[in-house]
Amino acid sequence: MPESLRNRSWELLLAAVLVATVVYNTSRSDVYLDVDNFVNLFQLSIEKVIVAVIMTFVIVNGEIDLSVASVMAFAAAVLASVHDGGAVPFPVAIVVALAAAAAAGFLQGVVIAKTGLPSLVVTLAGLIAFRGAARVLVEDRSVGDFPEWFERLGRRDLVGPLPFALLLFFAGLVVGAVVLHRTAFGRKVYVIGNNAEVARYSGIDVERVKVALFTWSGLVAGIAGVLFAARLGSVRANIGEGFELDIITIVLLGGVSIFGGTGNLVGVALSIFVVLNLRNGMSLARVEDTIQTGVIGGLLIVSVLAQNLLDRVLTAAQEPQENRGST
Repeated sequence: MPESLRNRSWELLLAAVLVATVVYNTSRSDVYLDVDNFVNLFQLSIEKVIVAVIMTFVIVNGEIDLSVASVMAFAAAVLASVHDGGAVPFPVAIVVALAAAAAAGFLQGVVIAKTGLPSLVVTLAGLIAFRGAARVLVEDRSVGDFPEWFERLGRRDLVGPLPFALLLFFAGLVVGAVVLHRTAFGRKVYVIGNNAEVARYSGIDVERVKVALFTWSGLVAGIAGVLFAARLGSVRANIGEGFELDIITIVLLGGVSIFGGTGNLVGVALSIFVVLNLRNGMSLARVEDTIQTGVIGGLLIVSVLAQNLLDRVLTAAQEPQENRGST
């Protein structure tokens, strides 16, 4: 079955779900289609969707990164700890925080690439370790008192009604799409995701690609953590807990195979709109956060099952055509 046919079919299904969700939400709220609500739709989950872009690369490559939310907290805690010490200018504290996040991703990437351990195991350990490191750095405190310009960056509009983080997300989505779908590096990501051994025999440095992906995953998670600190105006060690569930759900719902080698950022972009609209609609209906999390968890399971069902349907539909062509 051609991958393009599978992707188009899944994207059409997502588009139909999105239209149905928007129509339903519009019927429930008079302010749903307002520009302010659209911005708010993204603003409350902006850190998740930023990380979802790089998570697409990781999963297409046949890996997974469960540590992203913990690395977000770790980067924010490093920022708060360095700033609280007062020894360096705040921009330097931001650089230190991002470097720490990139180093966290690099460390995990090296372990995965050099030892052959499953990324599920390594990043699960990272999830625990980096969350623990964040707790060591800020303990049970809420550290804030950031510069005014930094808090404005996280809360105020930058261009029209659009805040900096939302502009950064759209820029990252475009750059990510170009890199994944139009460059040699992107092709390597797909080839490795389909079959790492074949990629090695074809001359691709599989280990280097994996280390690069996890380093970028750590860096992007660090950026999201710093932006989260700017938006909240303070840092606690528990920020971002559970975010990895939403992020992975967005990517898998976007048509990216959990086994790697399949999917694209068009489907992930549609998935982002579906998930954010679902959450927004549930919030407008005053559904509790715990129930919303349960719905997203159920959506994760449904998305995987639905993709398998779609693959079977498309394969079954193609077999008669192939049989006719061979006679």
